[in-house]
Amino acid sequence: MSDTQTLIENRPPSVATLFQERVAATPDTEAYRYPVPSATGSGPDDWKTLTWAEAADRVNAIAAGLIELGVNPEERVALASATRVEWILADLGIMCAGAATTTVYPQTNLEESAYILSDSDSRVLIAENAEQVAKAVAKRAELPHLGHVVVIDTDGVETDDWVISLAELERRGAARLEKEAGLVKERVAAITKDQLATLIYTSGTTGRPKGVRLPHDNWAYMAKAIATTGLVRPDDVQYLWLPLAHVFGKVLTSGQIEVGHVTAVDGRVDKIIENLPVVRPTYMAAVPRIFEKVYNGVAAKARAGGGAKYKIFQWAAGVAREYAKVTQDNFRRTGVADAPFGLTAKHNLADKLVYAKIREAFGGNLRACVSGSAALAPEIGYFFSGAGIHILEGYGLTESSAASFVNPGEAYRTGTVGKPMPGTEVRIADDGEILLRGPAIMEGYHGLPEKTAEVLESDGWFHTGDIGELSPDGYLRITDRKKDLIKTSGGKYIAPAEIEGQFKAVCPYVSNILVHGADRNYCTALIALDEAALAPWAAENGLAGKPYAEIVAAPATVEMVDGYVRQLNEGLQRWQTIKKFRLLPRDLDIEHGEITPSLKLKRPVVEREYKHLIDEMYAGTREA
Repeated sequence: MSDTQTLIENRPPSVATLFQERVAATPDTEAYRYPVPSATGSGPDDWKTLTWAEAADRVNAIAAGLIELGVNPEERVALASATRVEWILADLGIMCAGAATTTVYPQTNLEESAYILSDSDSRVLIAENAEQVAKAVAKRAELPHLGHVVVIDTDGVETDDWVISLAELERRGAARLEKEAGLVKERVAAITKDQLATLIYTSGTTGRPKGVRLPHDNWAYMAKAIATTGLVRPDDVQYLWLPLAHVFGKVLTSGQIEVGHVTAVDGRVDKIIENLPVVRPTYMAAVPRIFEKVYNGVAAKARAGGGAKYKIFQWAAGVAREYAKVTQDNFRRTGVADAPFGLTAKHNLADKLVYAKIREAFGGNLRACVSGSAALAPEIGYFFSGAGIHILEGYGLTESSAASFVNPGEAYRTGTVGKPMPGTEVRIADDGEILLRGPAIMEGYHGLPEKTAEVLESDGWFHTGDIGELSPDGYLRITDRKKDLIKTSGGKYIAPAEIEGQFKAVCPYVSNILVHGADRNYCTALIALDEAALAPWAAENGLAGKPYAEIVAAPATVEMVDGYVRQLNEGLQRWQTIKKFRLLPRDLDIEHGEITPSLKLKRPVVEREYKHLIDEMYAGTREA
């Protein structure tokens, strides 16, 4: 048995145990950084730190406080909050109490929040603020099992016997621990690997969301598996902004505990650019939309700087992609990531002119980024790779505890999601569907045995619903969602996500695109533009200061986008080409339910909302 196998197979039963081991091993080293308003009340935030021992004091107090409220092992405690250090402390407190966390996105509307609290039978809700408390209060009569609400930020919240503050919960827990010092340790010691740890509800595009049951062993396995990849090190600084209610964000907390590095936590997406030079992370995970926005922003800024500046950027972007492809190919063949002298010289010049500035915008210390949740357009991945920002794509689902595949550090291959995590099995079904088996696979869907049986075979193989291809040496490439493959009326199969990804690499102004064509005789597209990236172009074309809806309706804008669509079509098969498109009057967003909190497109929702535009593109026409 290899050292890797030994490490994984000898894992403890829970992350709660791993947390206690981490605290015992490095009590005085820094664990978390988090922002607080500056002492002056204006200017940039100050950042505070917690050592592992300090974090443990709060985690133990939260755990004991929940026990004091009557929470028993495996009972659910819901957590409705944006990403912040209290989310992590509360989640660890819940697990150390032997209970299970039900995650709720703070953007979730009133009805769906109530459904999740009811379906999960949550006994306590830990809510971020007055907005989240108000949802529970409004539905209190329908939630008889919800015994208490614990609020993190008490501004605007009236506390009583039912609603208490997180500070009060910790006070009660500390008092209980004074009487029973070993209370939390006893709860942790009693946790079995099959005990429920997390209940995460998948975003429902149709019907109700399903609760995915993830036992403690899933997270203990993920923690050990992440450590064995060598992608993260004890001296790393991770910048964590992803939604912790999402499985991708949640898994990062498990890996950190095993490795012991620092995590800077701030879920405010609008603060990412401001925070990067302050945090100066060595490691960060993100979704493709973030990299697309950075790329589009850089391209738009270069274009706004004038013809020469834009030409330099276009040249440097081409060099970056060529350099990345050549060095990755050479590493695959020879084990050395080198390039011919002439290309290296061009790359060095482009680095001074363009790439160094991009790396500095990321804080200057970034060793690698992990991208997941959706496919990253290869041309964008190659650009960042050539610019020295190595994006390691990974793959997983809520049902597989997030990280089933990840690209190896130096041997990563843009356009693939890498190799399976140690201990995870994979096979490709006859119809191309990716099947997974291993310690990270869910127990099943909460209260839905029939739905569980549809995707989970009796021998442990999980049907992902994704289509993919495995290289001879084990690298996986995702080609599309099985259910998202569309078939034209001419009988041709099309992967819309692939076309959409290519367009994002071609057009620097696109924010979201949906390709439509199922049972139609040609493909069309709904396109939303990025308002920030579009502004400099608008100013150049006589549209400065105009409302977004007016800019996208302008003939010049339509003509500009049409040029990029024609450029896209040049690289597609005839049946894949976009024959018509419409620009949307606003961007797609979470509030309207058109994208998920992890920024995935909800196709049925968008197609339903803009059905009139889709019908308009097909009215009275036939494919030429």
